[in-house]
Amino acid sequence: MSIAVFTIKTIPDIDAGRRLYNLHDLSDKEIANVMFYKRRQETENSEFLRLHLHRVCSLSMSVRNDHGFQLLNLDGESETALLQQFYDTIDQHKPSLISWAGSRFDLPVLHYRSLNHGLRAPLHWSESEEAIAPDLQAMLTGFTEQADVPMSELATLQGLPGHMHIGADQVWDRYRRGGAEQIRHATDTEVLNTHLIYLRFQLFLGRLDEAQYQAECQMIRDSLSQQQQPHLHEYLSAWSA
Repeated sequence: MSIAVFTIKTIPDIDAGRRLYNLHDLSDKEIANVMFYKRRQETENSEFLRLHLHRVCSLSMSVRNDHGFQLLNLDGESETALLQQFYDTIDQHKPSLISWAGSRFDLPVLHYRSLNHGLRAPLHWSESEEAIAPDLQAMLTGFTEQADVPMSELATLQGLPGHMHIGADQVWDRYRRGGAEQIRHATDTEVLNTHLIYLRFQLFLGRLDEAQYQAECQMIRDSLSQQQQPHLHEYLSAWSA
């Protein structure tokens, strides 16, 4: 049995805004501003775009199987390649997918984008239990939105680093300024936090005992310490503090 925790970072789909709102003579920044303005009109206070207007710019996964733990930051040359890597990883490892708020955000965005790109992912859509992606946030809240808490704050209360590098509301600005690498680092951090909260949840459910839980955490520490990426060592140092 393998599991894969995943998360995405997104930016406005400028091409969608250009086509839907007939904004062909505007710059990307101007089109995004129009999209945000229209969303504020719809919601009165939020610029968070409707899910079909997001484009995936970063996708990270952690995989835990019989071979151990591995953090994967999928890095396709295009969004199409990025999403195909995600589905290829599912085909390879056949994991049970775990997410934080994935049922309300990550999965719908992935599905809309995959439809737009004409991708095929039959295993992802199989009816097996392994293909269903438990939403860790939804389970912890008892599927009640009023009980939602920021994942970064919950992680911090459990001794984890919480948000590092950039927040979700900074992704578009950082992307425009050439900060794709920082976005990928933030995506990795979110996956690691979600994976570790998931382990704590398994301890809570009695599916792991204390020794097993500590062994899983140590496996992740050992894996991160062997990486040559500074942001993972930064995460490890913050976690150990």
